Amino acid sequence: MKYPIRIALLCDRATITTLIKKSVRILALPYYTAEQIEGALETAWGLDTQLIKDQSYFVVEDNGKIIASGGWSFRKTLFGNNNESGRDPHKLDPKKDYAKIRAFFIDPDYSRQGIGSLIMTHCQQAAVDKGFTKLELMSTLPGKPLYEYHGFKGEKIVEYNINEHLSIDFVPMLKLL
Repeated sequence: MKYPIRIALLCDRATITTLIKKSVRILALPYYTAEQIEGALETAWGLDTQLIKDQSYFVVEDNGKIIASGGWSFRKTLFGNNNESGRDPHKLDPKKDYAKIRAFFIDPDYSRQGIGSLIMTHCQQAAVDKGFTKLELMSTLPGKPLYEYHGFKGEKIVEYNINEHLSIDFVPMLKLL
């Protein structure tokens, strides 16, 4: 079944936030502890409304129900939600910078059905349309296989501090278009 994809709207925020929490609490649990997941939902994972305002964040629907979200960015921020203190809203130069792939979350009831690939294809094309030839992202451990499937490279695991007592592992990844 083909699911429609559209640009996310500000009125979708509450639904997307609920989706994100459900997605990571189930799909990330084999890779991270419950404590890490809850901590990351406060900083590293979650909704960045700048992506919605930039019209570079998308949702996938099944009969009007949002079942997935993800996007790309022409800004310097690599990952994080609205609460993340290290966000950088400056715009990137497509001639020299990497566009960012951001915030992919799938409803666990719809995982492994090609929806992540649908969003990735959409995001890559949007970045190309804006003149970008390179992409980068900060992958979660459960997301790494999807990104590798789409040609992203990255092996080095980096530790991200959620707070002074807790951290999680990510994998920085790159792709030339």
